Amino acid sequence: MTRSVFPGSLLASDGPRILFVGGKGGVGKTTTASALALELARAGRRCLLVSTDPAHSLGDIFGVELTATPRKLRGGLHALELDPDRQVVRYLDQVRENMQGLVRPAMYHEIERQLELSRQAPGAVEAATMDRISQLMADTVRRPRGEGDWDVLVFDTAPTGHTLRLLSLPEIMAAWTDGLLRTRQRSDAWGRALERLSGGRAAEAPGEGDELSYIDQVEEGGGHQDARSRRIREVLLERRRKFTRARRLLLDPAVTAFIWVLIPEKLPILESEKAIRTLDEHRVPVAGMVVNRVLPRGDLGAFLESRRAQEEEYLARIRKHFSRIPRIQVPLLARDVEGMETLEQVGRILMGGERGSPPPG
Repeated sequence: MTRSVFPGSLLASDGPRILFVGGKGGVGKTTTASALALELARAGRRCLLVSTDPAHSLGDIFGVELTATPRKLRGGLHALELDPDRQVVRYLDQVRENMQGLVRPAMYHEIERQLELSRQAPGAVEAATMDRISQLMADTVRRPRGEGDWDVLVFDTAPTGHTLRLLSLPEIMAAWTDGLLRTRQRSDAWGRALERLSGGRAAEAPGEGDELSYIDQVEEGGGHQDARSRRIREVLLERRRKFTRARRLLLDPAVTAFIWVLIPEKLPILESEKAIRTLDEHRVPVAGMVVNRVLPRGDLGAFLESRRAQEEEYLARIRKHFSRIPRIQVPLLARDVEGMETLEQVGRILMGGERGSPPPG
């Protein structure tokens, strides 16, 4: 059952500490995420606004240059843009450091070759980005409000497909790590059996056989796992704990709120229907929905009246298909949203302080 937290109670003292803003490309995710973050900061929260979209536009909307290091924008509001290429390099550097402590030096060249191939591998950017997101989430919620660096994280996500892959990664990576741990357990069991059969010694002395088997061998005559074998297990367990924590936080509606943005047009509605089903399948709670760029009431002329009649059909469809999700409508503004003044205007509409076009019914 989705917990209704949108929009007003986002500002509550016990409101969610992690907000994800998602939707189809071009529907106003960055504007919505920025306006929400600005309102949270105006309410006294120390808020970090994070863009995970490789095609960053967060800096443009505030008129500043952003990097992967938090930059103060106003009051308690800071922002950063994750650099996907830099995240992949950082992620693979961690893998390199771990692997070089686990295999024979003769394998270092092969590790470098595989890591170079991994830079462009499918899913590399998502895995590296999720690693950084997981760390930000864990660092934020492990301390009580007011004690850590941030009270609230707001993630401006990439278009729908990328976001859904990103949010499913904790579950996928945890299952993958579990498989590796089971393989390690079977390897350890076979190693102990071979040791007993060979009279207390491993079947091969350390350094013999397959180069990669070096990480599976036991100390000569000791009968205990060597340091490398233990380190493998520690690395796998730590990764499993990290992604398990991330998944637990994503699924907790008291901690995380997913805000979905769409516009009253056919394709965004169809994509939103599919996306909400996928989020439900992964048990990611959708806290609220922003219907953006709704034509204002009043005399619009024949052309725009025709557009509004079509829009009303789509708004009715939105009410029908997303009836269980709290919604708020943001009107089409006379000018593009850019800078603090217009962001504050959108923020007031989102929080109910300035009347936009609230959904009927």
